[in-house]
Amino acid sequence: MKKKILISLAILVVALGFLLLFLNKTSSVVRVSRVFDQPVDVVWQNFTSAEAMKTWWSPKDFTAPVIENDARTGGRFLFAMQAPDGKISYNSGTYVEVEPLKKLVSQMAFADEKGNPVPAGHYGIPGDWPPFVRVTVEFKDMGRQTEITIVEEGIPRIMSLFAKMGWEQQFDKFEKVLPPQ
Repeated sequence: MKKKILISLAILVVALGFLLLFLNKTSSVVRVSRVFDQPVDVVWQNFTSAEAMKTWWSPKDFTAPVIENDARTGGRFLFAMQAPDGKISYNSGTYVEVEPLKKLVSQMAFADEKGNPVPAGHYGIPGDWPPFVRVTVEFKDMGRQTEITIVEEGIPRIMSLFAKMGWEQQFDKFEKVLPPQ
């Protein structure tokens, strides 16, 4: 009986240790994927075109009044999201790798209206954010369909669920931008 109790306690201690390690991790990786019923060239064009992005770049009930997007390696971007209450927040960054029709990799930060990096706290966003978040967007050509997978690295754990929900809501809006097939 004592042996069973000791084994149970040992398992509990190990489980608590893993839980503490997990909870102490300050940043996380957010991954979101979706398949769209359009070929990769149509999906790529609508994902990278500044005009198209104005219609889908932002979560539900938000708008994107400013979109500047130079989707090439070394190109810069500035995106604005306007909340229903009128408040605007900006993201800016640089594309560190672009493979047309296949991949976009960027370093993105919170920014002011001129694209200068600002801390997340500038917009009242909680969490211990790194200077830049790495965002990888992969486009998988599936013939008449395209799968987009977004991996966002460096999101504070406290904000990871919101980041995932934001991307999913953007995918919902993006789907409506694509022409009917």
